[in-house]
Amino acid sequence: MAVKYSDLGLVNTVDMFKKAVKGGYAIPAYNFNNMEQLQAIVMACTETESPVILQVSSGARKYANQTLLQYMAQGAVAYAKELGKGKNIPISLHLDHGDTYELCVSCIESGFSSVMIDGSHHDYNANVELTKKVVEYAHKHDVTVEGELGVLAGVEDDVSAEHHTYTEPDQVEDFVKKTGVDSLAISIGTSHGAYKFKPGQKAEIRLDILHEIEKRIPGFSIVLHGSSSVPQDLVAKINKHGGKLDDAIGISEDQLREAAKSAVCKINIDSDGRLAMTAAIREVFALKPAEFDPRKYLGPARDALKELYKHKNDKVLGSSGHAFD
Repeated sequence: MAVKYSDLGLVNTVDMFKKAVKGGYAIPAYNFNNMEQLQAIVMACTETESPVILQVSSGARKYANQTLLQYMAQGAVAYAKELGKGKNIPISLHLDHGDTYELCVSCIESGFSSVMIDGSHHDYNANVELTKKVVEYAHKHDVTVEGELGVLAGVEDDVSAEHHTYTEPDQVEDFVKKTGVDSLAISIGTSHGAYKFKPGQKAEIRLDILHEIEKRIPGFSIVLHGSSSVPQDLVAKINKHGGKLDDAIGISEDQLREAAKSAVCKINIDSDGRLAMTAAIREVFALKPAEFDPRKYLGPARDALKELYKHKNDKVLGSSGHAFD
């Protein structure tokens, strides 16, 4: 039986994005796979009064189970209201990198309020056709849709590509018009995973392409994927306690803040969260090798993730304080 997202207390991204574009900030889109990650996201965004997009990849949906995810999302809304003492931050549940029409339909029917159809692995015309088909179905259910033009390099869950294909500004207006998408993910040098740049390489995204795209589709909602900054203190802590993350370099937070002031109204962050949790867990295992209670290492991991996301909302995305605009 199909579930309507509003019955779970969720919202779609229409108002979120309008306010973000007007206000010069970006909505945090944080991926989660388990309870501790979800707790950290809700705590961080409630404490900073930030709207938030809970992101679930195809791999995460398989890992966590689609039925459990539905109730976890509903629980997140109730938890946020509890933490906010009756005030509810806007929460959207979004499918990250959906690659088929069938997957998008399944997510919509299980309570997702937003879906991404990533047709970037197809040629342009096939991408348009697939994206339009998803949009037509989603909009009947008041669900928002994100499309993608260009290809991001890197590896994250089921998404993998060796090289960037930058988004061509000449295509964006045609793509948006033909598909009817609500937002557009672009490729300007961000990439999936923790290994975005090599040592000595200038870690820089193509803001010139972003600004050109803004000119072609003024005021339209733009999305950045692969936007983790790979904090070097977390990399060092992981390596200190037995990890091996040599040469993991991410996107400058200064560049992300500049992007967030433009039409970029959604920024995806996943790897930084994984690093924060891994660093905290490794530290517990190293300092307390006799520990075997999952709460004693997942608890600190959750707390570290919460602090990281509070920092992102405050200093990088600029979303803090905008939940009740």
